[in-house]
Amino acid sequence: MIISPCISICKSDPVTGYCYGCGRSNEEKKIWKDLSTTDEWKKENIKEIQKRLHGWQLESFKESYEHKIKKGISLFKKNNLK
Repeated sequence: MIISPCISICKSDPVTGYCYGCGRSNEEKKIWKDLSTTDEWKKENIKEIQKRLHGWQLESFKESYEHKIKKGISLFKKNNLK
């Protein structure tokens, strides 16, 4: 199972349409929720969205996504629970 790249920062850039947190478009978010979407597509999408992110945004995504994979919760959600 491939974990969703959502890191709970769900705001879209008005120019690009990509989410500030995960870098996905609204269409990609819909595809992720579709039960027929393959793990292969999801793996490729994660690679693609990381190409869209740069600098601190990319580093923040990687750190939070890795935490979500290991601990089951994004860093953003973890910090909001405090």
